[in-house]
Amino acid sequence: MVEIERKFLVKSDLFKSESHKQYRIVQGFLNTHPERTVRVRIKGEQGFLTVKGIGNASGVSRFEWEKPITVADAEQLLLICEPGMIEKIRYEVKAGEHIFEVDEFGGENKGLCIAEIELKEESETFLRPTWLGKEVTGDAKYYNSQLSKNPFILW
Repeated sequence: MVEIERKFLVKSDLFKSESHKQYRIVQGFLNTHPERTVRVRIKGEQGFLTVKGIGNASGVSRFEWEKPITVADAEQLLLICEPGMIEKIRYEVKAGEHIFEVDEFGGENKGLCIAEIELKEESETFLRPTWLGKEVTGDAKYYNSQLSKNPFILW
């Protein structure tokens, strides 16, 4: 239940031509406390309830618990979320042995594009596509929970 993930800004839209899958995501937060967030998400045709814990010193690893729920349940929970919905299109891009999830944000975060890669261990090496930009792992302002409160258009 530990997620090991690194985040990067995306410097071009070349990832779109390399994508093998894409879907729309809408999500809200029942709780955005820095030590624990509770997220409700509709990803394509599936709902999810996710709890994330505080990250380690590097921001690469943190507790994550996720369970699928129905879209109808997710829609009901979204109605009671804190203000600030996250809307994005997620693209999945294979790079070597890994999959990058590239989020092109809409709504109040339009213009922001972030790539994430999940790893088996923090020191794991991976292929870096040419469209991958600056690493922002551990920078809280790029967490979705923070983007819901302080959206990109206000930066």
